[in-house]
Amino acid sequence: MKNMLVLLCLLSIFSACQKEGGKSDPKPVSDYRNFTSLADFNNTLNLLVAISDSAERETRLAHLWDSLKAHHQVPFAIGDSVALLYKGNVNSVSWAGDFNGWNPGTAGWAGQRLGTTAVFRLIKQFPADARLDYKIVAGNNWFLDPANTYQQYSGFGPNSELRMPSWIFPEETQPIENATKGSLSANQLITSSPQNLNYTVQYKVYLPYGYENLNNLPVIYITDGQEYADNRLGAAVIILDNLIFEHKISPVIAVFIDPRDPSNLGNNRRMSEYTANIRFADFVADELTAVIDQAYKTDSSASKRAIMGTSLGGWNAAFFGLRRSDKFGLIAIHSPAFDEAIISQYAASNMLPINIFMSTGVIYDTQTKARAMRDVLQAKDYPLQYIEVNQGHSWGNWRALIEEPLVQFFGTGN
Repeated sequence: MKNMLVLLCLLSIFSACQKEGGKSDPKPVSDYRNFTSLADFNNTLNLLVAISDSAERETRLAHLWDSLKAHHQVPFAIGDSVALLYKGNVNSVSWAGDFNGWNPGTAGWAGQRLGTTAVFRLIKQFPADARLDYKIVAGNNWFLDPANTYQQYSGFGPNSELRMPSWIFPEETQPIENATKGSLSANQLITSSPQNLNYTVQYKVYLPYGYENLNNLPVIYITDGQEYADNRLGAAVIILDNLIFEHKISPVIAVFIDPRDPSNLGNNRRMSEYTANIRFADFVADELTAVIDQAYKTDSSASKRAIMGTSLGGWNAAFFGLRRSDKFGLIAIHSPAFDEAIISQYAASNMLPINIFMSTGVIYDTQTKARAMRDVLQAKDYPLQYIEVNQGHSWGNWRALIEEPLVQFFGTGN
């Protein structure tokens, strides 16, 4: 009987009743607190689920749920552990994201319903500094986590974002208040010659603040430029403004190359342009650079010209280094979708006059091939900065690693 009274006390939903006009005024209390561990959180949640009175149980769960949402703790992450949570009227639920190759049918990714409640829970472990995109899947419906306000855009729209406790937000992706800003042009068009692409390409040009008083500026060419320049995705324009304003890099021009057909934006040509396509490389190296060097105050030397890309664009950047190092001496690679051929070609080639940045996530990203290329480059003693992060194949990963190659290539301390 004593233990029963203790349990009832722990599970009490009301604070002391106050009388007003002869009626009690029950004041509900929250079960939310600063939980010390995942076990502590789970114990509290399990106690609430075990309440036999359905009205009390649902009220208490609602109070806890609202508090978790208010404190950005859905999912509930602590240390290297996380409780993925969903509360809704569904028969079953699973999670799909960077952590399982976006396959909700992967074994071990279905949530467990807690008792007879509408709450589902799935316990997982990730590195304490991981950051991962995900969606919730119920039946055939994929949707954002309604209890999580953190989102990261992808090329296909927004995803919910799991931020583990030690992950550090990339502040350089947010505009600095009162910072001077460069300018980004409208789309410009160039029609490639028949021997190269034989079609029209669109691009935008970023000019740093104070451009009219500057000369001999380095240039970075960026593939998938429409995504790198999008503040929801790469946020590269914000990053350039911030780094130049803070004198972390010298002023630089950026050319954002859009792989989409200007007359039909639904036709994205990146799959053909970025996969070891010498015609695309020659178009950029011989045609586009000539237009940019004529129109703007550039330093046209290869040692001051960079190419940057992600995924297939990372493969493309490496290909530029291999085949067009006469024009591009600075190679920036994010999560490269390498094949064995380009790795072997680097292994077999003579030393090239290039300086390389390469990064990859290690959770369902391109780490296997990236590490193989890293080993080749290190064995040949290339100038190389190589970074691995506990993330997946997403813009949340890449946008946080744009500063590093910019500082490596154009840093004021260089």
